[in-house]
Amino acid sequence: MSVKRKVHSAEFKAKVALETLKGKKTINELAAEYGIHPNLVPNWKKQLQDQAASIFGVAGRRESEQKEAEELQATLYQQIGQLKVELDWHPKGTQKKSGPLH
Repeated sequence: MSVKRKVHSAEFKAKVALETLKGKKTINELAAEYGIHPNLVPNWKKQLQDQAASIFGVAGRRESEQKEAEELQATLYQQIGQLKVELDWHPKGTQKKSGPLH
């Protein structure tokens, strides 16, 4: 009979890794408290330490890029609306007709 591996959520892993970083409990105590294998605790701690810098750097950059994109989109929609109003305002008879040059 095969045993299914338990899949832990990212939130759960982060919680355990933060507890490990606090250093108040040993790895075995944390593993027993959360019902996980002791080998998982240092792995999650290392993942958190390795990715901590990218969390602050990339997230801040993404927010500013998203804000810039939203501002650009708003400006473009405004320009499109203005051009549509101008196009609708002009009577169709006043537009220049293009024809052969003689």
